[in-house]
Amino acid sequence: MDPRDGSITLADYIAKHWAPGTGGVPKTQDNRERRTRLHIVPHLGQLPLRSITASDLRAYIAKLDATVDSVDYQRGILSELSSILEAAVDDKRLARNPMHAKSVRWPKAPEERREAWPLERALRVRDAISPRNRIAVVLGLGCGLRQGEVFGLSPEDIDYARGVIHVRRQVQALKGRLYFALPKGSKTRTVDMPSSVAEDLKRHVEAFPPVDVELPWGKPEVGGQRRKFSLLLTTRFGNAIAVNTWNTYTWKPALAKAGIIPPRPQGAKQWQWAAAPKDGFHVLRHTYASIMLEAGESVVTLARWLGHSSPAITLRYYAHFMPEAGSKGRTAIDRLLGREGHERASRHFPDSPQGSRRREQLPAAT
Repeated sequence: MDPRDGSITLADYIAKHWAPGTGGVPKTQDNRERRTRLHIVPHLGQLPLRSITASDLRAYIAKLDATVDSVDYQRGILSELSSILEAAVDDKRLARNPMHAKSVRWPKAPEERREAWPLERALRVRDAISPRNRIAVVLGLGCGLRQGEVFGLSPEDIDYARGVIHVRRQVQALKGRLYFALPKGSKTRTVDMPSSVAEDLKRHVEAFPPVDVELPWGKPEVGGQRRKFSLLLTTRFGNAIAVNTWNTYTWKPALAKAGIIPPRPQGAKQWQWAAAPKDGFHVLRHTYASIMLEAGESVVTLARWLGHSSPAITLRYYAHFMPEAGSKGRTAIDRLLGREGHERASRHFPDSPQGSRRREQLPAAT
């Protein structure tokens, strides 16, 4: 029985009415399923929809705060729960969404500024990583590409004549299965390619010829649509690269060799490295953004190269990389209100003290 009066439990509503109707790319769907299965249903799933109160939600948020370290992840879980309850309102099972109650306070969003590496550190890693994988660091640092976009890059995406790279796909992994997908946000983009990056790409292609790789497109389903692309970066066996494997067996050893994380302890397994949450591949993208902004590049242009939906996002993440921000305006005000401003004032306002002194200095009329 599935009455419309809200007596259905939250768990049953999610399983029968919420989950089947949700869309999104496979990664998004998987993240949504994991949040509900691990963090929502075990704590609130047995409550009837109509019985979920602000008091229940306040206690639930306190429990999340004690058991989930990441504030971003806490907020993601709460956002999922709020979406579920909002759908229940739309389905006429709830009169209002209890997540909107004033007393239900979400954990405060953390500061969104991103941190970059000093350029010297990034170059150490570039030189420490294996020759086959060096180009990944070059593309992350020199063009701001995301990790999956690097792994999905094809020679056909590189326009040497115009000096640009077309970011058209990425390699994703879901439950151990690799597949091709559009870049984040399902948006392709074109990024600037400095001549130094172009030269590194030419050397890489000569040393490690691209390999044709066929994978599922859009979702990792057996029997689904498949597409083949020539990839610039593959494993030694000519396969597409899985992010987690690459991070463990290629990136972490390079970090250790560059002195950023400690060496593997004696007797440790090959995959047992120190945690390095702030030193993942994505830090190269932040470093790229910092270099661009400190050089005076337009925020609008950088947002387009990074694939951000709005320059406001770029500013929110990277405004602290603009140490000269405001200096041009300050200089202009100084010109207007300083000596130059006084001189202008004397010309436009002859009765001012400056104008009076100026008249005294003028030769007498003859």
